[in-house]
Amino acid sequence: MNLSNKIDATANVVTIAASVLLSAVLIKAYLAPDLGTRRPTAIPMVNAEAGTSLKDRIPGVDWKRNGKTLVLAISTRCHFCTESAPFYRRVQEEAGKGVKIVAVLPQSTSESEEYLKGEGVRVDQVRQVELGNIGVAGTPTMLLVNSGGVVTRLWSGKVQPEEEDTVLKALKG
Repeated sequence: MNLSNKIDATANVVTIAASVLLSAVLIKAYLAPDLGTRRPTAIPMVNAEAGTSLKDRIPGVDWKRNGKTLVLAISTRCHFCTESAPFYRRVQEEAGKGVKIVAVLPQSTSESEEYLKGEGVRVDQVRQVELGNIGVAGTPTMLLVNSGGVVTRLWSGKVQPEEEDTVLKALKG
């Protein structure tokens, strides 16, 4: 075998090896499932309801010290939340010191505080929380929570004028 034949044979072997390697990489990348980087299965969201514990779901809230806490689950991008601002102001005025109000929003704390200030809504605490983590699927939602961090009442959606007194009674009672 002369040198030219040896070079041709070597080139053919290298070409075939490269083709096999490239085929394996393409099959793995596009056809075979990549089990190593598969995302974990999502934990199904449990919707908040009476009896749901929020104790470890909203960091920095001292449920025991607060006693009765009204959690306002709202968003700066929710027009129903903005429309509800006059009612939230009324709640703050009429519920008095017996109820602490904690606003939880998915936006940053600074953006949330600016939003609340602009709407004239005063709260005791503002926390950034992914609302799904506390079982809230839509905004606005109000959760009345006891000193053990357990939801006792819940109101979803914009509270209608005829329901406002019922909510206020529940907060005062």
